[in-house]
Amino acid sequence: MLGQVQIRVAARVVPVGPPQQCAVLAALAIDAGRPVSVDVLVDRVWGPAAPPRARRTLHTYVTRIRRLLEHSDTTDNRPVRPVRRTAAGYVLDIDRLRVDLHRFRDLVRRAGESHCSGDRRAAMLREALDLWHGEPLTGLSGRWVERTRERCRQQHLDAVLAWAQAELQIGNPIVVVGPLTDLLDEYPLVEPLAGALMRALHATGRDAEAVDRYATTRQRLADELGVEPGATLRALHVAILRGELDRAAPAPPTAPTRHVPAQLPPDVYGFAGRGGELDQLDTILDRAAEQPTAVVISALSGTAGVGKTALAVHWAHRVADRFGDGQLYVNLRGFGPGGSVMNPAEAVRGFLDAFAVPPQQVPAGVDAQIGLYRSLLAGRRVLVVLDNARDADQVRPLLPGAPGCLVVVTSRNQLPGLVATEGARPIALDLLPVDEARQLLSRRLGPARVAGELPAVDEIITRCARLPLALAIVAARAAIDPSLPLATLAGELRDTRGSLDAFAGADAAIDARSVFSSSYRALSPGASRLFRLLGVHPGPDIGLPAAASLDGTPPAQVGPLLAELTRAHLVAKQAQGRYVLHDLLRAYAAELAHALDDEDDRNAAVRRVLDHYLQTAHRAARLLDPHRDLITLADVHPGTTPEELGDEARATEWFTVEHAVLLEVVRLAVRVGFGTHTWQLTWTLTDFFDRGGHWQDQITAHTAALAAARRLADRTGQAYAHRGLARAYARQGREDDAYTHYREALALFCELGDHTGQAYTHRGLAWVCEQKGRCGEALRHAQQALELYRIAGHRGGQARALNSVGWFHTLLGDHRQALTHCQQAIVLHREIGDRPGEADTWDSLGYAHHQLGDHHQAAVCYEHALELIRGFGDRYSEAAVLNHLGDTRRAAGDIGESQRIWQRTLEILDQLGHPEAEQVRAKLAG
Repeated sequence: MLGQVQIRVAARVVPVGPPQQCAVLAALAIDAGRPVSVDVLVDRVWGPAAPPRARRTLHTYVTRIRRLLEHSDTTDNRPVRPVRRTAAGYVLDIDRLRVDLHRFRDLVRRAGESHCSGDRRAAMLREALDLWHGEPLTGLSGRWVERTRERCRQQHLDAVLAWAQAELQIGNPIVVVGPLTDLLDEYPLVEPLAGALMRALHATGRDAEAVDRYATTRQRLADELGVEPGATLRALHVAILRGELDRAAPAPPTAPTRHVPAQLPPDVYGFAGRGGELDQLDTILDRAAEQPTAVVISALSGTAGVGKTALAVHWAHRVADRFGDGQLYVNLRGFGPGGSVMNPAEAVRGFLDAFAVPPQQVPAGVDAQIGLYRSLLAGRRVLVVLDNARDADQVRPLLPGAPGCLVVVTSRNQLPGLVATEGARPIALDLLPVDEARQLLSRRLGPARVAGELPAVDEIITRCARLPLALAIVAARAAIDPSLPLATLAGELRDTRGSLDAFAGADAAIDARSVFSSSYRALSPGASRLFRLLGVHPGPDIGLPAAASLDGTPPAQVGPLLAELTRAHLVAKQAQGRYVLHDLLRAYAAELAHALDDEDDRNAAVRRVLDHYLQTAHRAARLLDPHRDLITLADVHPGTTPEELGDEARATEWFTVEHAVLLEVVRLAVRVGFGTHTWQLTWTLTDFFDRGGHWQDQITAHTAALAAARRLADRTGQAYAHRGLARAYARQGREDDAYTHYREALALFCELGDHTGQAYTHRGLAWVCEQKGRCGEALRHAQQALELYRIAGHRGGQARALNSVGWFHTLLGDHRQALTHCQQAIVLHREIGDRPGEADTWDSLGYAHHQLGDHHQAAVCYEHALELIRGFGDRYSEAAVLNHLGDTRRAAGDIGESQRIWQRTLEILDQLGHPEAEQVRAKLAG
């Protein structure tokens, strides 16, 4: 793959055939093990100018490739598994690592893992680069080939840089000088490449050549780009001139891995038509380089069900390989029947999570988060799909601020504000032309079936008003029953009351009965009931266990019902076993539920789904923190089946997947007047929100919880809501607001006589006081917390409070008292098995010993903390303790060891992208 397209068997090369046949094999190999649709293969091999017989020719090429593979023996003398045809397309069914490109990428990925030693990293990168055999896809041409070739070149360049750094770190500079020189001649404007060569030349004693290389690079940058070298290259140049760069010093650690999000939903099965719109999108992309700022494609506008999302997602998959830094996608829910339009802040936070930004690095304010999001996109090529937008104001905060990225917006509105202000290109989608509607049905039902009943097909198209959503549903109905004549289906549509007239209006709400009802009436009784109940679920999606609770039946019985609804195209199955309804179908289901189901049945379903999320979230919250205070949940409604999660990792995964749903469930509980569920569900979310840095969500949910508890005059609910708000405000740096809500919570817990609640609140007040620099007051709150935990018999709380008391004593200079309290905390933590709490306490003990000048004992304490932390994988805590340990080694006079420890600290903080990395870097420089 990294050169000519070949089939290699041992030392023998099997000729693949003519160039287009080679292109077919390459197009399959790049997605080895995954199905590639016929449309995608045609586009990759022939591009937009595909000949009329391209699909037939493709089939011929695939047949020949299959035969080549079938007759090629592997090293173990068994035939290679050939190309398979599936419903989703053709699959090159081989181990991906037998394709050079995937083997190359796997070696580079594994070499970048933090636990990989220097020698091993260099060896793996050498092996990866040995797979590179000249120009990728030699002898092939075409738009997809050129894009793939360019992406491979960039990956090769990145791998060479990583290899050069690895060789420099293990003391082998001589081996990299030649390859870097050759590559820099090919890429003379790549500053990291010039910097790596300068370091290698300096390490081999060739300072004059290193300085000359800098001068050459500087001149090329000035001549071709009109810019000076960046700060890093300039600083390296000065260090070499001044003799300040140690020849034996290793190269700086590799920059943290750039996460590449891939959020696009699955491509649309059987996508047909829209050739003109696809061409417009291709043209806008091809001209994007001419634009001084990010390009916005807003229109993809049109009525509900016209196929805006399908077009955007299908096109995004076609061009995804041109955006090597990732693809972002969000459904902004601009026209959901429940009215829960997504706030731009929620979308931005989701994008930051997609880039794996550590929670502690996410700014508190929304404007700052938007700034961070735009900073992440600067200098990258990322495709951003903003689906189902309500208006321009919802879109603007999500637009990148620099060229290179491209945004696709879909909306039922035309968004003229974006066109006028941001220069968006409007593309309005109309109903499908009749020939494209026939093509859609032909793709899904087969050409023979459609050609055999053309009059019925044309009537179906007319009855569906050429609306893609309606056509897809009818096609699914026909596909489920191949024996059903299309004329019969057309007759059903003709006889069904209702029309699609509403789709011509701006709302396009729910008058799709003539199509929807036909498919709905074909469902089994169980599936039709579940479909109606899905209309009362708050969305935006649902998993199997929650659907079981909604239906009031065991999951084993609900799975087949969801499969039936999926086959009927009334729900869509997405990643991670999630099911989603189109807005129109959700509205239609809700209409049916209110028309056909008894109010008591609907209310019981709502109660079951609220109980499902509350009970499961409570179990997940206990797994995240087994030592937090408990609340008494409302009784579970019969038919509810909460999920069993098992461990902390599974609990975190469940919260992450259900995040958006849980926010909607809180809003549902408010709407239907279930105040107790509102505040209790919010209580369960506190630790997840806190760990993930979702503090604005925490504030929103706890504000709703406080209002609900006040309406119920529920003092317990109010107390927990105040405390949750205080915690979120403290995380956002709003200490005064946090202090106010903690005081309100404390007064309520005192009134209730809840000693544990009071103790937790005093610990929160101590934390806020420390942030405000009032350590004496913080100590008093920690001492009150300790006393209250003792009264309540809460041993886990006592251990945490003892550590807090010790910590504040050492901050106030009383290090002996700190040792006494922290040693008591260690005993309790060990008895109850609270490893994170014990690790925190060992860190406090180490700090106190360090302040007393006992550096040996301080180091012992820090080592105990590190041993525990590495057992539960808290990377930031590991870096914090290592930083303290480095301070202690330095104070003890062990300069070399402190440098080594700080270097390790820096590697972790760089990998996390944490701002404290600069402080450690300053220590190393000092």
